[in-house]
Order: sequence, then structure tokens, then C-alpha cells
Amino acid sequence: MSTPEVVELTPEQTHPLRLAVLRFDTPTKEVVFPEDTWPGAVHLGLRIDGAVVATSSWVPREHDGSPGVQLRGMATARSLQGTGLGGVLLEAGCTRFAAEGVPLVWARARDAALAFYLRHGFEVEGDGFVDQATQLPHHLVVRRLAP
Repeated sequence: MSTPEVVELTPEQTHPLRLAVLRFDTPTKEVVFPEDTWPGAVHLGLRIDGAVVATSSWVPREHDGSPGVQLRGMATARSLQGTGLGGVLLEAGCTRFAAEGVPLVWARARDAALAFYLRHGFEVEGDGFVDQATQLPHHLVVRRLAP
């Protein structure tokens, strides 16, 4: 496998992985998020040998009154999950936003992915909930970024 390259994507370039990974087992198949085109929204991906194998969307959005970035649509091709590629993409995004002075990243994480986020410095905040769109259990996770 070639070295993964972190690239900026259009919202549309995130849709195939969002559908294949995030919506394959949910009642909704909707992959367009209203925040995709918000000012300041950034879509990052990992490309290997020309193929996008992981995607993430980063939306400027406060958390508990503090400036931050919400991570949405984090997806790694199912055949490559567990290989560390999702972590490469997550760390690239966190590094980018820390360099821009963003103090925190937060996400509504599926419970099935909590261990992944905890390994990458996120902390769980509050009680779990069932996400309306996916009907799957989630928790809010937050990572404070170094200045």
C-alpha cells in the first residue's frame, strides 16, 4: 500500500464513503449534511493510489459557548478499518485546527467508535443518546487542542 496523502475534498467527494460506511446499516441513506457548505467547513480525506479511502468533515461550531470545530462524517473504507488510517486523518485534522488556534474539537460519536476517539485524546461528555438519523447509540466526545 502506498503512503496515504491527506487531501482537501469537496462535500460531494465524501458522499460515497459516507454512504458505504456511515449509512449502510441505518434507516436513512442521506449523506448530505446541511453544514457541508457552511463558511469555514473543511472536508479532509486520505487518498491512496488515487482512491479516497477515508473522509472527515470539520465544521466551525461552538461547544458549550466555546469556539470549536465539530467533526462530522468520519469514515474509513470498511476494508481498511483497524489499519490506523482513520487515526492518521483524525490527527491531521486536529493538527491543522490547533495550528489555526481552534481550542477544541467535538463530535457526536457512535458508541461503536468510542474506543477509537478515546485512543486519540477525546473524552466523553455527558450521558449517551440515540441519534435521530441513525437510530444508533452515541456519546458526545471532546478533545482539547494544545495552543
